[in-house]
This record gives sequence, structure tokens and C-alpha cells, in this order.
Amino acid sequence: MGLLEKLRGELVDIVEWIDHTRETLVWRFPRYQNQIKNGAQLIVRPGQTAVFVHRGKLADVFEPGHYTLTTDNLPILSTLQGWQHGFDSPFKSEVYFVSTTQVTDLKWGTPSPVMLRDPEFGPIRLRAFGTYTLKATNPRALLAELVGAEQAFEADEIQELVRSMINSALADLLGKSNIAALDLASNYQQLSAQLRESVVARVDDEYGLDLPQLLIVNIALPEEVEKALDARTSMNVLGDMGRFQQFQMGKAMTAAASNPGGGGAATGMGLGMGMAMANQMVQGAVGTYTSSPPAPVAPPPPPGAVWHIAINGQTQGPFTEAQLSAGIASGKIARDAYVWTAGMTDWLPAAQVPKLSRQAPPSPPK
Repeated sequence: MGLLEKLRGELVDIVEWIDHTRETLVWRFPRYQNQIKNGAQLIVRPGQTAVFVHRGKLADVFEPGHYTLTTDNLPILSTLQGWQHGFDSPFKSEVYFVSTTQVTDLKWGTPSPVMLRDPEFGPIRLRAFGTYTLKATNPRALLAELVGAEQAFEADEIQELVRSMINSALADLLGKSNIAALDLASNYQQLSAQLRESVVARVDDEYGLDLPQLLIVNIALPEEVEKALDARTSMNVLGDMGRFQQFQMGKAMTAAASNPGGGGAATGMGLGMGMAMANQMVQGAVGTYTSSPPAPVAPPPPPGAVWHIAINGQTQGPFTEAQLSAGIASGKIARDAYVWTAGMTDWLPAAQVPKLSRQAPPSPPK
């Protein structure tokens, strides 16, 4: 410290703190050799408390206001110092300013999932996060338990401690609440109030702090559980899956019929979907007239010969002779489409198979 600063420290006796950070909880007033003159001016602004510490012992506490320091308003310090009839010389004492305003926009979250037994899902892991505010309410306890001899004490120096208290209280609260995971969102306000009450009971008694606000912003399920719930929700929205599949097949068949250029591939696909839709409609009719759904059984083989069609190098089928004949008669299956059934030595065009040639429409004149 230079001579000018030393002289200023000895001659200027205005003790005050102007905080520009809004995140500092405690700040120690710098004074050359901790000497404060008799009659010095103490300015404690709104949202502050000044605490005098003499030789490691907490002395007088000043609320917001403007004070002239004398033995009249320093009774504890006067007793510790041993003054009996006032004092004229400087006295040594440390002055700590404690901010009593709220430190806002502080965040908390669970570093690891909280394991719970959910009434609907069984054992489940949950994560949670939220916000809180911090405020000093007991300067003496705060100085004695956390600050010590530090020049300044910031809010972030205690955030880790507060977060651990919140997480511990949250796990205990969720375990005792017996609220289903899907119902937690509708109880955030109630759970937030209970969580704050539990945490404040600890930080207030031990450290002289308060959490005016503590909010649960979200309690999240594991990602794989959320995906399963999304799939379940989608199925519930669709409703009857059988009717939905019939609707999808109907749309596909309409699109195939409106595309005459689709050729044999579209024909084979239309026949296959028609068989599937017929089976579904029959199953739906059975389910309509029975009190309980029939037991699943393997579908019987088609009556008569089983036929296959070769379209674009790929086989389609099996189809019954009646289905194949109907497709040829309607023109959906081309005369030159290759077909095969058991007993044939090779694939042949439909027009060359006696059983099917009579169903083929005549070829246009050349």
C-alpha cells in the first residue's frame, strides 16, 4: 500500500459497500490495519447488514441506516475493547457487509437419476431440474459457518452445497409421495412447496440462509421410456388397428387401380392386398358376433391348385385358380404373364395354359 492510500485509510472514515455484482453474499470492508476512527460514518444501504468482528468475535450488527460510530451504538464492541468512558483513538475492528437481497436465477438439477418404484411402471429412473433463489437471513450464522476470514463470499461458493441438499430432499420426497410418474406434472406446485420447506429447514438453521423460491421445472422419464410412451399414445390415437390397416390397404388399392402403367406388379400387389383385406374382414365379422375374440389359428390352404405369377423377375402368390382366372378375365393379369402351378415342368404364359386360356380376353387384331 502506497503512502497516499495509507493516509487516506487513516483520515477518511466512511464505511460503506456499493455492490455491483448482485451475486456477492458477504464482503469485508478494506481498512488499513483495520483501524476505524471514533465518529466514523457507517452507511448501510437497503438490502444490507453490517457486522463488526473484533479479534475473531462477532460484535455489533447494524441494519440499514446512517450511523456515527461511538460507544453509544457499539455496546458490544465497547465491552470487548474495554472502553469505560468513551474513546478518542482509532479502534481495530473488521466490518463485514452481508447482502440480504435475493440472489436470483440459480439452477439445480439431479446429477444422477433418482430410482423409484412407480405404481404403474414398476422400478423407474427419474431426473429433475429447476430454479431457486438464495437470501441471507442470519448474518451471524453465515459468518460463523461459511465465511470465516475471506475477503468476499460469492453465491456460487455455496451452490454445490445447496444443490446436494435439494437433490437429497427431492429423492426422499418423491419416495414418500407415491405419486405415479405420469401424474407428477400436475403436482409440481405442491411438490415444489414441500421441497422448499424441507431444504429451508436445513440451510436456515445451519447457515442462516433462506430459499424464498424453489421451483421444480421438469421431472423427466428416461429416453427409452418416453419413446415407448409415444408409441403407446400413437396406438391409442389410431384406435382399432385392424380398421386402420383396412383403410391403408384400400387407399393403396385405389392408387394401384388409378395407375394403369403399373403392369403386373400392381396387379400382383392388388391381389395380395385383396386377400389380406378379405381375411381381415372375415376376422372382423367373426369378432362382431362372438363374445370373445377367436383363438388364433393358422389359415387353411387355398382350395384347389395353388398358382404363382412371375412379374418383373419376382414371384407373386400363392393364388387360387379362381382368383387367377378372375384376374385374367378382368384384364388385370396380362395374357403373356408367366404362371406356374404344381405339375407344370416350366413357367408358361397364361394364354398357353388350357385351364386359364379360356379366361384370357382375346388379343386385339394386329
